[in-house]
Amino acid sequence: MRVAQALAKRETDEFAKPGNLIEVRFVKGQSLSLTASRLLALMILTAGGDAWRPVSHRLRKADIRRGHKGNERISDMLEELHRTLFSVDDLSWRGRKATRRFSLIQSSKEEAEDGKGETGWIEWEFTPDARKLIQESETYAVLNRQAVLGFRSAYALKLYELGALRIYRRQKTWRCDMMALRAALGISPDIYTDFAQLRRKVLEKAKSEIDQLAHFTVTWQEFRRGRTVEELEFTFEAKSAPDQIRRVSELERHSAGRRPRREGTVEKVIVPSPVQGSSSNEQREGVGTFPDGSIRYHETLAEIARKYGGGWDIDIIARAYRETTGDRLAKLSGSKLEKSWKGFCEAFAARRGRP
Repeated sequence: MRVAQALAKRETDEFAKPGNLIEVRFVKGQSLSLTASRLLALMILTAGGDAWRPVSHRLRKADIRRGHKGNERISDMLEELHRTLFSVDDLSWRGRKATRRFSLIQSSKEEAEDGKGETGWIEWEFTPDARKLIQESETYAVLNRQAVLGFRSAYALKLYELGALRIYRRQKTWRCDMMALRAALGISPDIYTDFAQLRRKVLEKAKSEIDQLAHFTVTWQEFRRGRTVEELEFTFEAKSAPDQIRRVSELERHSAGRRPRREGTVEKVIVPSPVQGSSSNEQREGVGTFPDGSIRYHETLAEIARKYGGGWDIDIIARAYRETTGDRLAKLSGSKLEKSWKGFCEAFAARRGRP
């Protein structure tokens, strides 16, 4: 919760989700849809460091529905969160091993439409079981809001959370049997009964999305007994600085072309060179090329480094940026330079931690 409060003060897209809440299992046969999973993530982000307290939390409907004009789906998402059950290992009153089942949302309120253009708010409280789980969590994952909202598969989003929980550990792996995999990702036992289907429909699709949107990549190894896959071991590796820059750029682009860009099927449009003397829309005032010396006197670039560089000396980050970008640096200017520089600062801070 202290980490959640610290991230909230930075006013970035990053937020902390308790490890206990990530590793909680779905009750057999139940899972959350992609839209409900996103709403839960936004609730965790909004509650921040107060998620464990017995208080109400509030969120604008406009922050939930994003590009949709209506709010009709919000009611369905809230009801889904209310009725979905989760389970954790616990002890009974006699001290024996037991399974505790509970829901995450205790109560919720949704403002009715008033017809005046105001989209309204939702209000909710977490259950005592959920608050206890959050309060007792000794681990956390740092998630990116844009990445969470960018996933198109609920399985990819869940695997992203599991990877973010482990990426900075000494052991960056997660080993599980098939039953544990289904419980963690919310895969119904009635679908993808053949592992080849599960690999193609779930794992490969999740990997392609994670490799494109997350700050890490995922691979897995299959362990068989005969011809049957019994266990999987997932490995999560942090991306290099250039890959982090491409990830940040992708998150800021429109999601409509994300799949073609991921699959390499984007059609290229060739634009004729402008007539000599005409102005170019690529250039804009404010940020020119990256300076050779100190960036302390470049107001825009210095501000970005101080905000996203994790407290490191901004000229140290600048030197590393020049070395990493190389010859490509001369081609960057304007908004493209700002996006590239912001992505590198975030990657630099993520890889090195606090100074």
